[in-house]
Amino acid sequence: MRKILIVDDDQKTRVLLKTYLEKNQYEVILSHNGESFLAELQTHVDQLSLVILDVMLPDTDGFVLCKQVRQRSNVPIIMLTASSDETDRIVGLELGADDYIAKPYSPRELLARIKAILRRSALEAPSRYYRFVGFTMDLMERKVTDSDGQQVVLTGLDYQLLKYFIEHRGVVLDRSVLSEETRGRDTGPLDRSLDVQISRLRLRLNDDGKQPALIKTVRGAGYVFAADVSVSSA
Repeated sequence: MRKILIVDDDQKTRVLLKTYLEKNQYEVILSHNGESFLAELQTHVDQLSLVILDVMLPDTDGFVLCKQVRQRSNVPIIMLTASSDETDRIVGLELGADDYIAKPYSPRELLARIKAILRRSALEAPSRYYRFVGFTMDLMERKVTDSDGQQVVLTGLDYQLLKYFIEHRGVVLDRSVLSEETRGRDTGPLDRSLDVQISRLRLRLNDDGKQPALIKTVRGAGYVFAADVSVSSA
């Protein structure tokens, strides 16, 4: 049975989620604040399949907890927030969250998100490393190193974008798809934030902006990751 750790300061929400998820064959551990969450995390970290973090808590916030989870584990994280501001989503993704749901939401929607994340995790589980032109992406530690073993400085959004490119290598991806995957929203015709992020990622990977070899621009269509990638578990 998959084990899920949930922290939410609203008792009714905790009880509702526990009842609903247990009916769908998940084992649920509940916490009401950051202190109790960290205690449960310490006890169950190696058995957890997923963590659900409420952003607003009485003694801390979900962003702090997200960062602490990522220091200990690569377990998938879903963040919950009552704010409609996309800043919360971006901050969460930067810190290593895998998904984000705005309140109010239905338990059915949350269940669908949980299943989707766990499916992706299962597909990724046998393989830990992606290697391409001297770089190594470690999915367990969520980092990228160069041919000298030095870590490449990437933000959470950089990492997520690069990972999506690698997993869809050879496929032309349009701007709307890439923006939806990294920001949870489509970009307008005048929004250049995605292009800026891709330029920044190219710079981090020493990929010549004028004649890029890794992330190529396909005029009028989008971008494509053109490098050969090997996948391995060690």
